[in-house]
Amino acid sequence: MRFQLLGPLSIADGQNVVVLQPSKPTSLLAALLAHPNTVVATGYLLRALWDDEQPATARAALQTCVLRLRRIFAKYGIANNAIEAVPGGYRMPADSATLDLVRFRELVRESRETQDSETELYKLKEALALWQGPLLANVSSQMLHRDEVPRLTEERLRALERACDIELAMGRCRQVLVELWEAARTHPGHERFSEQLIEALYRTGRQAEAFAEYRRVKMRLKEELGVDPGPSLQRLELSILRGDDLGPAVADQMALLPPPPPALDQAPALPPAAAQVPPQVPAPVQAPAAVRTVRPTPVSCFTGREADSEAIAERLTCEQAGTPAFVVISGAPGIGKSALAVQTAHRIKDAFPGGSLVLPMARPDGTPVTADEALEVLGPPESRASRSLLVLDDVLSTDQVRPLLPAAEGSAVVVTSRRGLAGLVATHGGLVHRLGTFEPEESRRLLVSTLGRRRVESESEAADELASLCGHFPLSLRIAAARLLTRPTLRIADCAAWLAEDLPARLALADDPRMSVPNILQGALNRLEPRLAEVFVRVGSHERAALTGAEVAGSLGSGPPAEAEEILEQLADAGLLEEGPPGPYRMHELLRCYARRAAREPGRAQRADAPG
Repeated sequence: MRFQLLGPLSIADGQNVVVLQPSKPTSLLAALLAHPNTVVATGYLLRALWDDEQPATARAALQTCVLRLRRIFAKYGIANNAIEAVPGGYRMPADSATLDLVRFRELVRESRETQDSETELYKLKEALALWQGPLLANVSSQMLHRDEVPRLTEERLRALERACDIELAMGRCRQVLVELWEAARTHPGHERFSEQLIEALYRTGRQAEAFAEYRRVKMRLKEELGVDPGPSLQRLELSILRGDDLGPAVADQMALLPPPPPALDQAPALPPAAAQVPPQVPAPVQAPAAVRTVRPTPVSCFTGREADSEAIAERLTCEQAGTPAFVVISGAPGIGKSALAVQTAHRIKDAFPGGSLVLPMARPDGTPVTADEALEVLGPPESRASRSLLVLDDVLSTDQVRPLLPAAEGSAVVVTSRRGLAGLVATHGGLVHRLGTFEPEESRRLLVSTLGRRRVESESEAADELASLCGHFPLSLRIAAARLLTRPTLRIADCAAWLAEDLPARLALADDPRMSVPNILQGALNRLEPRLAEVFVRVGSHERAALTGAEVAGSLGSGPPAEAEEILEQLADAGLLEEGPPGPYRMHELLRCYARRAAREPGRAQRADAPG
């Protein structure tokens, strides 16, 4: 025989369950079971039965309720001493076999003590399965519904929150969506469920739905409470707008599931002095100078580049006797090199049982990570596992890469860089994959994946015009889509017209300097010698988009054509020009817009204050 408190109050015997009828004895039983193995004060029980309207004979009536409850127990074969009369009140002994609340707390405690995520999740799921519907639905006590139901519900929500965190960390985003939808709608004041739901939607490629859910939460908080979403939700919103790779989800092990509250009407026992000091948790080991690796994870709303990804994947996974596979992905700033590399690495990670890692080779301020710093993180090449995959992202020079190349047969390296790194390829072999802009159909698919098919198809021509204004650059398209996401009533045509008035300056998000075409291009120029940056501006300001070395030499007014051609070669290698000998050099129209703007602002090309 056992009592079930976590739902309608009931008594169970095996598979037979009797739900008690609303009555004073039922309220009394609920008050006792909510504090098992604890002396429940008489005053508390009186409030549970009559709230603030206690009759003059309330204490005698309480004793009568106890007798009636014992008669109910006898009817179901429960011992008479199941309720103990003690000085100051009553106590109801219970253990995990006789009360679901005790079993729930026991399972939650065991989940906290385990070191294995699968076991922890199993324990939490078992604990949550004990909840059988609306809490105390058949209990009429207003005081219990006002004071006890929220407290017990909070214990369940903490456990559910923790379970969802673990599932997100395990990559089970689709599996947990249904549970999160229900939790977020049922408990709108519990902001963490909304955050988890938005994260799960985003991680499963449903960026538009994730942002719509954020706006719904933001509007509710503003209308009902006059406040903004918390910092964590705001950071998540920013990541969605930027199309960030969130990296692996992390399930925080610390203090998400606190122990149950102290016993009613008793002062909590003070722990020993040493126990009052929280344990010192070792800080995670960080790579020196903020250099760290991450695992390749799916890129949100990744579209297009199927042929590119297939060619790179085939090169990386093909068997090559005695030499690791090596691919360089190069191209203009904002062309999507990193996204392609990470998405492809994630797609083929199973072909590399030794593991897959991504290491950024430039810091947020544009300064390079040295080979020595990278080696401190990766370890020497001979110490690494065979058949591993390494992505070196945003490489600035060949000197960063050479000491890091793996020695183990069957391993592979992907390098992304604005430069072609021809010298590295010449000495180590490999494939150079130079990215161009999106095809128009790829641009449309990116807009559909972020804005939703209905919105794009309702303004089909305007969407094509927007993609053209963005130069079919993935970065520009994401910035424009983010602006439209934050303004759901803004027409695509109106957005395109507004952008066209001042390109590329308006291809920027005010709250993140990294989501800015001008800043990205300025960062690219900051990596060049001043002479090269000056030539870039002059070439971009020329009335013709395609120029030869001789024409550039003539426009510069000094130096032979061979010298001008050498400068143009360096600009092409930096991803700022296309084509080249034997044909003319060309500059993409979006870059020409920036160059013309820079020409109107003397000294802009030499500034070094924009992030790279």
